[in-house]
Amino acid sequence: MSEEEKVTVMVSGGFDPVHVGHIRMIREAAQVGDVIVIANSDEWLYRNKGFNFMDFSSRYEILDSIKGVLLVDSVNDSDDTVCEAIRRHKPTYFANGGDRRKENTPEVLLCKKLGVKLLWGMGGDEKITSPLQPKKARDFEAPPVRAKQKHSGR
Repeated sequence: MSEEEKVTVMVSGGFDPVHVGHIRMIREAAQVGDVIVIANSDEWLYRNKGFNFMDFSSRYEILDSIKGVLLVDSVNDSDDTVCEAIRRHKPTYFANGGDRRKENTPEVLLCKKLGVKLLWGMGGDEKITSPLQPKKARDFEAPPVRAKQKHSGR
């Protein structure tokens, strides 16, 4: 198969942390073609949720180890989109999972302009949020401290 015939599927996200919904999305995308994963920047995570749980290099290493992933790449997402990566990689498909729809995906217009086909509901229709991921860093609570119990020495 020539490079021109190679089918590529781009997925993108914060992946902070990588969870089962992300794995399902990537596995489903891999059934369509070679997967290009675009991981949003640490700065994007700060803008969107006020902190990052994992830095880019940690997310990169985990994503790169998933079967079916051809490439993991960064993106200039200062405009809060992955349009720059779509222009650069020109994938066959741009796949979206979770709660993404045409109405809340700004990359739709660019994909139509470039002839990139859109895939929806990859990995399931619901958005999965990790219990490790509070909405804001200030939402972290310290665990309760338990007093040590003395054991009788029998």
